[in-house]
Amino acid sequence: MSTPNSARPALVPQRRHGKERVTALLAAAAAVIAEKGFDAATMAEVASRAGAPIGSLYRFFPSKEVLADALVQRYEELTREAFVRIDAQLSQISIAALSDALLDIVVGLHGETRTMLALLEGDAEASKKREAFRGATRRYIARTLTLRSPKLPAATAGNMAVVLLHCMKTMAALTVKNTGKPAPGPVAELREMTRLYLANKLGERD
Repeated sequence: MSTPNSARPALVPQRRHGKERVTALLAAAAAVIAEKGFDAATMAEVASRAGAPIGSLYRFFPSKEVLADALVQRYEELTREAFVRIDAQLSQISIAALSDALLDIVVGLHGETRTMLALLEGDAEASKKREAFRGATRRYIARTLTLRSPKLPAATAGNMAVVLLHCMKTMAALTVKNTGKPAPGPVAELREMTRLYLANKLGERD
């Protein structure tokens, strides 16, 4: 029994031209979904925005759902890479710099975050994906805290990760959702609050 084309996973290109085409298609999809939301976005508009034939889009991504999953995977990879960069410099940065680096993850992924907010709002399946993201991000945060402070109990690191994730989401609300134009006062207060919290919990002072 043959598998329906719409159930086929995304095609992973092997050649340079194919990889460049997929990159362009994903960028176009991210832009369209960020602007219009997942439900209103169409495959035809994504192809048009990328300057690609519609057949080329369907060749790599047989359905809009498969395209959305590819965007989710890209966001996961970008988030993981952001934490890897933070972890690589943990021994050289101050507690204030660590705090700012965590909050700035959502700022640095501004365009991607807008897309993810659009993708993950809505149905039950989206809620599952959103919770999976939260879980992965909490684990990244807890790992970073433990690397910074090896004696930190695992339970404490996990609880702190929940608090810090909420701080990061608040930063998103103050910047990403506000068309990228944060209110300086509230952002400064959030940064100061997060710095003081981290310094207190990790027993560090700048």
